[in-house]
Amino acid sequence: MIHRLARITAVGAVLTAVLVGCTAQPDPTATPTAVFSSDEEAFAAAEATYRAYVDALNAVDLSDPETFEDVYAWTTGDANAGIRKSLSTMHAEDLTVTGTTVLILVQASSPQPVRSSESVALDACVDVSAVEVSRQDGASAVDPARSDVQSVRVTLTRNPGAPFNYLVAELASRDGEPQCGE
Repeated sequence: MIHRLARITAVGAVLTAVLVGCTAQPDPTATPTAVFSSDEEAFAAAEATYRAYVDALNAVDLSDPETFEDVYAWTTGDANAGIRKSLSTMHAEDLTVTGTTVLILVQASSPQPVRSSESVALDACVDVSAVEVSRQDGASAVDPARSDVQSVRVTLTRNPGAPFNYLVAELASRDGEPQCGE
């Protein structure tokens, strides 16, 4: 009996040591910058957020909803609701996406003091010419009238409590602003 009790105590001690050793440590890179030192620094953070969002979209596998989570992490508000609905619908319809979206221009939508603003608006030109969305039978689900290069207004909201400083809050197609060309 004493031998069995000693063995149970030893196993308990080992499990305790393992569990304590596995306690998650805070990620030192997850500390956000609370205040920007310049408008340029704030704009760079907003642009980096939008680029990370596009990268996350490019990594989506419509057959695997777990890949959607990275996209959701970069969004809030209307943008989050819209992308959740869109990706869920595409998954339910068993669509497949191939190709990569490429940002060819990102600029401030107008001169604005972004350092002190709660939101920032960017205008972007997005090349989607290599992106194909296909149905299960191989037929394209892309609107034949889709432009290869699209103009988009991106509104980002400050997010001081997260590892990144902005979240994509709204995406809106633009007619010719900025001039993206084709």
